[in-house]
Amino acid sequence: MRRPAAAVFAVLTAWLWCGPPLCASAAVLRGRQLNDRPIIGVLAQENRDRDLFARGSSYIAASYVKYLEEAGARVVPIRINRTAEEYGKLFSSINGLLLPGGDVDIQTSQFSRAARIFYNLALKANDAGDYFPIWGTCQGFQQLSVLTANKNLLTLTDTKAVALPLTLTPAAQSSRLFRSFPKDLLHSLVNENITSNFHSWSLSLQNYSRNAKLKRFYKVLSTNTDGKKEFISTMEANRYPFYAVQWHPEKSPFEWIQKSGMVHTSSAIKACFYTASFFVSEAMKSNHHFSNPDEEERALIYNFSPVKGEKDAIFVQTYYFD
Repeated sequence: MRRPAAAVFAVLTAWLWCGPPLCASAAVLRGRQLNDRPIIGVLAQENRDRDLFARGSSYIAASYVKYLEEAGARVVPIRINRTAEEYGKLFSSINGLLLPGGDVDIQTSQFSRAARIFYNLALKANDAGDYFPIWGTCQGFQQLSVLTANKNLLTLTDTKAVALPLTLTPAAQSSRLFRSFPKDLLHSLVNENITSNFHSWSLSLQNYSRNAKLKRFYKVLSTNTDGKKEFISTMEANRYPFYAVQWHPEKSPFEWIQKSGMVHTSSAIKACFYTASFFVSEAMKSNHHFSNPDEEERALIYNFSPVKGEKDAIFVQTYYFD
């Protein structure tokens, strides 16, 4: 099917003006074989549930692991409270980073500290033509906004448990994230309540527009509203392979708590797969690797067993770490 001329122009414009790091990386990647064994790090966070603390001081919800595995990646858990040197070595071994949702302080927590170290390493690597993507979901979205702006610009919204349709911006059509999505999926994202929101804090469009650092760094791909405030729900960096969604694509196929905002329709599950597939395809552009197979094997999530949650638990399964 032929694309409208305007759409072709938009895509070409986005390509020509993508900025040095992404364009430089594209030139370096041209002719290079993609990495078909990508390994993505998922950052753990402090366990604030006193009833479950005995199982581990930090955790990763298993749904994020499954989210990446369904798209063809393996996962390495990134533990908190590690040294900068340890994080630097791990950074050179993995092909991307996922910052998950959660409920910790995104300025003072160990989660935030580790995220900042990896964020700065990724900036430096991509500037040098070493492709390294980052994905942020919910809290991860918020963390990326704080790291870029170097301040917390979040505002309270009434979005604790609600499913919403996306309001796509003109930039979405030529975005790296959305431009390869099937038209029927984009139609569903815009017209159906299939994006699950479980957050009390959001980056309002107003605060984004007033901050020069955020405006230079990210393009807004979609927005939402709680009826009073318009907030950003999807964004991607202009010059770096960094992506962020305020909603939860991973919940639809993998989390089953009976709660408002949870959606298990085929469209929602399709959105989960296409977002995961996109990010894994970005990780395939990275040639980071472990120094040897034994080191790689010891780092993988397969060395840990997920724990089944209680009947009304937020997560069906969770990995805990000391």
